[in-house]
Amino acid sequence: MPARPLTLAVAVFLMLAAPVWAEQRDAAKEQVEFGVQVAQRGLWREAIYRWERATQLDATYAPAFNNLAVAYEQVGDREKARAAYEKAIALQPGNTLIRQNFDLFKELNDRAARKDPQ
Repeated sequence: MPARPLTLAVAVFLMLAAPVWAEQRDAAKEQVEFGVQVAQRGLWREAIYRWERATQLDATYAPAFNNLAVAYEQVGDREKARAAYEKAIALQPGNTLIRQNFDLFKELNDRAARKDPQ
């Protein structure tokens, strides 16, 4: 029976934490949406700022990491792009769009590496 008060405490914590988590996810989504708008205008640094902010607000939001990876690719930061893709894949391994983006990134990155073997 001693587990019952702990179970109740966990349930109460989860009920209180759920609105906070939902607010963080909503704020992250707003940052992602704004990032998409500025990226469509070619403002990749601003998009990176927004998507980095989204990942800070909700470190479990895979689309933010995916978009961040695409933006890092656009500015030529392949290492950060790879890390962001890997995080997105770890968060949502079954997400087809993220997987396709990462596979294309790897293909292009590998091709570039073969042409320029530093």
